[in-house]
Amino acid sequence: MADKTLADVQREVDAYISQFKEGYFSPLAMLARLSEEVGELAREVNHNFGPKPKKQDEADNSIELELGDILFIITCFANSLGIDLAEAHDKVMHKFNTRDAGRWTKKDGP
Repeated sequence: MADKTLADVQREVDAYISQFKEGYFSPLAMLARLSEEVGELAREVNHNFGPKPKKQDEADNSIELELGDILFIITCFANSLGIDLAEAHDKVMHKFNTRDAGRWTKKDGP
């Protein structure tokens, strides 16, 4: 599983979604779902690293599962718009490596 590429993930999600008549949600609906999932991640981070412990009757979720939910929605969003996530990642890394090349203090050595 750990050796999956972004293309593998996009194909796997597309195969899953393609089995349903409804298909992908609209971009606006996916943005709403993404916002909802980010809120759930924020809640988990706050419970794990912030001052707000969980209530005893609250379900056990994890940061890992919330990140997985976000990855799924982002993959659905990209697939529905025909965006290759690996290409999008390469473009963003190019931007960071050029625009922000001197922005942060680099570590010495390897």
